[in-house]
Amino acid sequence: MESFVEIDGIRMCYRKTGEGRPFILMHGWGCSMDTVASVERVAAETHTVYNIDFPGFGKSAEPDDVWGVERYASFMEKFASEMGISHPVLAGHSFGGRVGIVMASHIPVDKLILIDAAGVKPRRSIRYYMRVYGFKAMKALCHIVMPKDKAEAAIERWRKRKASADYASASPRMRSILSRVVNEDLCHMMPQIKAPTLLVWGEDDTATPMADAKRMEKLIPGSGLVSFPGCGHYSFLDNPVQFSAVLRSFLNS
Repeated sequence: MESFVEIDGIRMCYRKTGEGRPFILMHGWGCSMDTVASVERVAAETHTVYNIDFPGFGKSAEPDDVWGVERYASFMEKFASEMGISHPVLAGHSFGGRVGIVMASHIPVDKLILIDAAGVKPRRSIRYYMRVYGFKAMKALCHIVMPKDKAEAAIERWRKRKASADYASASPRMRSILSRVVNEDLCHMMPQIKAPTLLVWGEDDTATPMADAKRMEKLIPGSGLVSFPGCGHYSFLDNPVQFSAVLRSFLNS
């Protein structure tokens, strides 16, 4: 059953299932707790799972400012304290993996599970920077030569045609947050992680490619990588049977 808790004035939705040691489950960008429900069901066989909607997603309220990954991690640490959770297992998919990396470098955790996780700053091509700065120039020009309402309409049309689906579908504040977090490189935090860490990846992941997984494996002491051929950024959905087997084995080890 879904419940709500208010932390720092932000109302957050979460679902608590299962029994046993605490397990905090964190979804990816543009998703919600329902996206990772299959992971929740497996983990709840042996653990008490807290499956959350991050602020700004699902049924949780938006942040009150343009948060970075550290602010999301601090919020989740306060959530853990509010729930009386200590030494949890942390599991994060994509953006949730970013938050898990920061938390695991800050607080004692039992285990860390990173599923197609973000955290390595992507290498940007010249074409990417041309597109970004071209948009900024176009945006400035629209505001100079058009009335405000027409300028905003023209900019929004461009976003729908050119921007990523995550960016185009987000609210103005969440767009600002996305622009901030995708450029945060967490590699300097990874050697500080002391918990046993499992990396699970789809070999065809283009959002967070296998090169990111291999770098994380080198930087996080004692970590291990399991990859699934033919799977993409949602490896836990693309290959649910093998993913569930790997998760059970790691939780029971």
